[in-house]
Amino acid sequence: MACILHIETATDVCSVALSEDGAVLFSKEDHDGPQHAVTLGVYIDEVLSMADSHAKPIDAVAVSCGPGSYTGLRIGVSMAKGICYGRNIPLIALPTLKVLSVPVLLMDELPEDALLCPMIDARRMEVYAAVYDRALNEVKPVGADIVDADTYKEYLDKQPVYFFGNGAAKCMKVINHPNAHFVEGMEPLARWMFPLADREYLNGTFQDVAYFEPFYLKEFVATVAKNKVL
Repeated sequence: MACILHIETATDVCSVALSEDGAVLFSKEDHDGPQHAVTLGVYIDEVLSMADSHAKPIDAVAVSCGPGSYTGLRIGVSMAKGICYGRNIPLIALPTLKVLSVPVLLMDELPEDALLCPMIDARRMEVYAAVYDRALNEVKPVGADIVDADTYKEYLDKQPVYFFGNGAAKCMKVINHPNAHFVEGMEPLARWMFPLADREYLNGTFQDVAYFEPFYLKEFVATVAKNKVL
């Protein structure tokens, strides 16, 4: 297995982790943000010092690529690119909503036929969300959803759907379907990235460090607006 550095800055939480052989060796999280511009550099210095002092060469950098806030993603991706350039190692990009789904998949009580709906708050009753099955196959692609009682009805009528993330809390009073389940306290964190990053590393799925750009929410909104006009 590879030794991978993980960076997650897509929301108000800033987190960094280092994993090797399917285990987390280092993890730091700041839940008092957003203050990524201050915190991330400190955490990166710590994790690189730890890796170098233990003679653990870092094989790749994995970064959460959105959707998420413009500032947070820009800071995280810029840092990831700099490390990749400096150490001549590959860059792995992981969708933020899939990172957010990892701890939910580890829940013992999760039914085999459950669908996962991670949500990032987009203010008012709008969220950025996707629907995945338990293998994280895309059932519904990432979209800007205006949530009402019927938004996810086609999925809820067939099987249980688990909603989570910082956009899910405001949906609890709106989605009253018996198949709707809400999981509180879930955030996209660097320490949850390693199962996804290990798979991408083994598959050789790397990004072009020079040209890679994250999935900014504002760019997604612009694309949706353009498509509606067309």
